[in-house]
Amino acid sequence: MHDSDVAGPIDFLLLEFDPDKTDGSAAAALGDLVDSGVVALYDFLIVAKADDGTVTAIDISADGLGGFEVFAGARSGLLGDDDITDAGGALQPGRAAALFVYENRWAIPFIAAARAADASVVASARIPSDMIMAAL
Repeated sequence: MHDSDVAGPIDFLLLEFDPDKTDGSAAAALGDLVDSGVVALYDFLIVAKADDGTVTAIDISADGLGGFEVFAGARSGLLGDDDITDAGGALQPGRAAALFVYENRWAIPFIAAARAADASVVASARIPSDMIMAAL
């Protein structure tokens, strides 16, 4: 089995932020992860919730919000209108969020080796980092 026959775990992330306080550092950090091959970006959207509760997707290629315009072409089709609505429901009024789907490419060699050894995942969970930091 070759690494090219294996995909890494696919995750989504909804990162809420104040659109008036974006400085581009989060976009740059995500760009570094993509450029280094740690992750592959499948979809990337910016969703905003107005003070009146109206939810919209923002055209980041035109807006350049927080430096995220570099990800404007990341559209695999995995995210749709329902995902935008769901993301908006999670946001506070007056806030925006980056909604993206990515592959954890760092895991591909491990997954390939595990499969070659006839191993399989029987459970998996994500523990939020703030919970870990609070526990430590």
